[in-house]
Amino acid sequence: MSSVSGVKLIKLESKEKYQRLVSKELGRYGIKAGHVVLKPGETIGEHSTDEKEEIIVVTKGRGEVIIGGENILEIDKNFVLYIPPDTNHDIKNIGPESLEYIFIASKVDKAEKN
Repeated sequence: MSSVSGVKLIKLESKEKYQRLVSKELGRYGIKAGHVVLKPGETIGEHSTDEKEEIIVVTKGRGEVIIGGENILEIDKNFVLYIPPDTNHDIKNIGPESLEYIFIASKVDKAEKN
């Protein structure tokens, strides 16, 4: 990782299931981001966006996004997915190779919601 006047440059690594890209230690301001690598058949586990909205950018592989435990969307390399606040979801690798994606989540001020 390189840094110049608060600007950060981080290299993506495919060695671990989860790589934190932006965290409090890196000086973030209400944003959370990470790089996720799922093996074939593996899931990230159902969780909620809570008060955050989330963007998922698929960089490799194929997967399913399970929304609310029942609705399924297929995702593939070069797809971008938006998940609104308070949404339960899970991501599963359904392909023969690793599924890799970057997530970016930011807290929503519901008073400013349009």
